[in-house]
Amino acid sequence: MNLARRQALRVGAGASLGTLAPWWPLPAQAGPQAEEALADAVRTALAAAIASAAPPHPVFTQLEPRLDYLRWLGAMSERLKRHKSEAATRIEFLETLWYESTRAGLEPALVLALVQVESGFRKYAISTAGARGYMQVMPFWTRQIGDGDAARLFHMQTNLRFGCVILRHYLNVERGDLFLALGRYNGSRGRTEYPNAVMAWRQRWLG
Repeated sequence: MNLARRQALRVGAGASLGTLAPWWPLPAQAGPQAEEALADAVRTALAAAIASAAPPHPVFTQLEPRLDYLRWLGAMSERLKRHKSEAATRIEFLETLWYESTRAGLEPALVLALVQVESGFRKYAISTAGARGYMQVMPFWTRQIGDGDAARLFHMQTNLRFGCVILRHYLNVERGDLFLALGRYNGSRGRTEYPNAVMAWRQRWLG
């Protein structure tokens, strides 16, 4: 990958736990993400980020950010119709995804793209590697930083929270290099197919 492309895939790593093919096949696409030993301080920080039970309802102190959010919610709900036909389900999903992505210092369009590629927006998707849910979280993460109950990864907010916290962790590990962080998330670090697919979908969710 050339330098310009790598620079285009860099994002800030200092935020808090804050022709590309446009099509991806239907089956869950999670790769064999490696379970790695975590330093005690990292494990503690990640566990704390997972444990917080704040509800996904943003509070805005100014009118313009609230209007921006409501416009985003309406536009994304319209686009998501093909994946989730019921309006209330779409809104709940988008509210939660926006909350968890911004809470982790991630761009909502990036997380939408990752969900698109990983699971095709299927809540109960399971990959051949055993990853679960919308963001295809590997069960070992529930032992590493959760309560050990892998079944909870099929709960919408739990899955999105784990996925966003894990991606933020990988961004920190890779010093803001989104290309490498996405590869690490998918278990294909160093290969271009997965990061390219996510970034192609990101552009579509931004547009």
